[in-house]
Amino acid sequence: MKVVVTAQDSSLDSPVDPRFGRARYFLLVDTDTGEFTAHDNMQNLNAAQGAGIQSAQTVVRLGAQALLSGNVGPKAFATLQAGQVAVYPGAAGTVRQALEELRSGRLQPAAQANVEGHWV
Repeated sequence: MKVVVTAQDSSLDSPVDPRFGRARYFLLVDTDTGEFTAHDNMQNLNAAQGAGIQSAQTVVRLGAQALLSGNVGPKAFATLQAGQVAVYPGAAGTVRQALEELRSGRLQPAAQANVEGHWV
């Protein structure tokens, strides 16, 4: 399965970035092979607005089937759902630890956003 994990740096030992739309990096990980690629999200890091939706569109374009992050707002969540990406909020620790939490079943997919929109 292809999974995107929000990260503060470009390695598997990076801390998970708790912010989805304004995460510094997206790590696209193939859970079957362990291979990963880091994707810079700098364009949304300081965006005035729309960071969640634009980031969600990036995750869909990367072909991810799941997203692990700390928090995901309602507009980003809706965009990810439309792109058939399962959202697993509450990820913490390192990217490697978050992936282990997913594999062990300790992270569960969300039915809705876990935070309110930034512009509410």
